[in-house]
Amino acid sequence: MLRIALLVAIAALPAAAEAQTYRCAGKDGKKYYGATVPPQCLGQPVEQLNAQGLVTKRFDAAASAAEREKKAADDEERKKREAASKEEGRRSRALLATYTSDNDIEQARARALKDNETAVKDIEQRIAGLKKRQDELKKEGDAKSGKSPPPGKLASDISTVEFDIKTQEGLLATKKKEVDLINARYNDDKKRYAELTKGGRK
Repeated sequence: MLRIALLVAIAALPAAAEAQTYRCAGKDGKKYYGATVPPQCLGQPVEQLNAQGLVTKRFDAAASAAEREKKAADDEERKKREAASKEEGRRSRALLATYTSDNDIEQARARALKDNETAVKDIEQRIAGLKKRQDELKKEGDAKSGKSPPPGKLASDISTVEFDIKTQEGLLATKKKEVDLINARYNDDKKRYAELTKGGRK
């Protein structure tokens, strides 16, 4: 019986030797130990000890936090790339569904430029009409009060017309700038269309 007991004890030695303990210095400065990482070690550097009390591994809390932050940043960047890829695919499908040839793109460009030209002419006509009205109001003011400021409603009408002229002039400048934007847009469409079709559909 004694021999059997000794054999059992010897067989158990490797298991005992593999026992691990965790140790850290808490925020309060005290040492904490445990078979698992003690809660007081949260956010603190932790040491893993073997059965003989020797340090076998160290866990740096700051490094772990940095690793987590890097992983989160990498995940966010991956999501952005995936979203950009999906948007690129959507734009490509829309482009191919809209045009069947380079000629289609040029016709669409011509229509957009024509619409812009029409809008510019309409605004120029409104400005011309407003300036004519402005001259009439000023003449009326001069006739009624000579060189002194025009009275009441007349002064208000003059101020309103001046405001409308400035507004229309701002809109006109915007419309004229749109010509470059329109051309840039359709140039980009032509380039993308050529890349997607590789010259296969003309």
